[in-house]
Amino acid sequence: MKTNYDAIIVGGGPSGATSAVLLAQAGWKVAVVEKAVFPRRKVCGEFISGTTWPLLRQLGVAGPLMDIAGPVVRRVGVYSGDRMVTAQLAVPTGSTNDGGRAVGREHLDTLLLARAAEVGADVWQPYALASFVEHGDGYTCNIRDQHTRAEQALSSRLIIAAHGSWEPGPLPTQDFRRPQRASDLFGFKAHFLNAALPPDLMPLLAFPGGYGGMVHSDGGRVSLSCCIRRDQLDKCRRRYPQANAGTAVLAHIKTSCQGAANALSSATADGAWLSSGPLHTGIRSFGRGGIFTVGNAAAEAHPIVAEGISMAVQSAFLLSEQLNAWRMRGDPALSTPQGEKIRHDYEMAWRRNFSQRIRFTALYAHLFMRPMTSRMVTGWLERFPRLLTEGARWSGKAEPLHGARTLDPARH
Repeated sequence: MKTNYDAIIVGGGPSGATSAVLLAQAGWKVAVVEKAVFPRRKVCGEFISGTTWPLLRQLGVAGPLMDIAGPVVRRVGVYSGDRMVTAQLAVPTGSTNDGGRAVGREHLDTLLLARAAEVGADVWQPYALASFVEHGDGYTCNIRDQHTRAEQALSSRLIIAAHGSWEPGPLPTQDFRRPQRASDLFGFKAHFLNAALPPDLMPLLAFPGGYGGMVHSDGGRVSLSCCIRRDQLDKCRRRYPQANAGTAVLAHIKTSCQGAANALSSATADGAWLSSGPLHTGIRSFGRGGIFTVGNAAAEAHPIVAEGISMAVQSAFLLSEQLNAWRMRGDPALSTPQGEKIRHDYEMAWRRNFSQRIRFTALYAHLFMRPMTSRMVTGWLERFPRLLTEGARWSGKAEPLHGARTLDPARH
């Protein structure tokens, strides 16, 4: 048996669930295919910029998230070697809320996907995409129950790829194969209790071969997330052979970053380390035919500026804007020229909002992963802390999403 939909969304994380809410509210018949059981922990910096909270309010989830989120972040910093520099965080343009906060993905993802179901989307969970077939009027997706292995066929005119950036799969947007490289980045994350981190501060941690960040999240926890090069990770594991990978990375951070060592000197881990990778940073693809990408499936910024969640949610708003405009015109089918026009307009809006962010985050990452340039940049920041404020602004923390009138956060 086959179930027909207007759109099938592969992935129920922030970008997929956001797309589902916005399309279902506009009258689309939507299916979300998510292979994991929620709530689930995930490698992520957990920070949600002040520019994104108004969008979460439009989605109907800001209230319950703010009830559990960590304190408002008002300062950013850099911990590099024995240096600790802080500066005020720029206030978002036209902001009607009081700033960015962090919240665990186990809460964010669960609430967003539940909201999608509440407004009418069919949530297939835990189902994985087993295969898909392209035909004249769209696609047929065969999905498989992760527990019973039973299969179901779903058909649609279009697919939204919201599957992230590192796990392979049958979609053409899931081809992440490439040779191993010493510069490959792997992500790690853990939570800590009783950390001595000021509640309003989110510092960047610079250490040889990697970078990370800390922020107060929900439940009184401090979230530490980091990225480290493959060659440096191998060195850590050889240096601390009795420790697991996450603990070895933490030891490396503490020995090369005094600010992190101070903040965690009396802290205790809350749960196990998580890891993922390798990461695939940069712009990849906006899809082809009737397949459109959002979130990390389209592009991934270096996590050094903690903008991953915001970019995921905001990219879904931009694509949904284009798709809903097409639907309102009453076009009966998604022809090739129409699909390419939607993709072109979406890509242009995406690049307007995020291209600069991608470039700046790559620059920041390369500067702070190298001890010599990290010391040099931190020295400049000590002399001119305003540069740190501006760097956070350039990363996207102070600019609202530029889309249609209905997407301007300053109006909500």
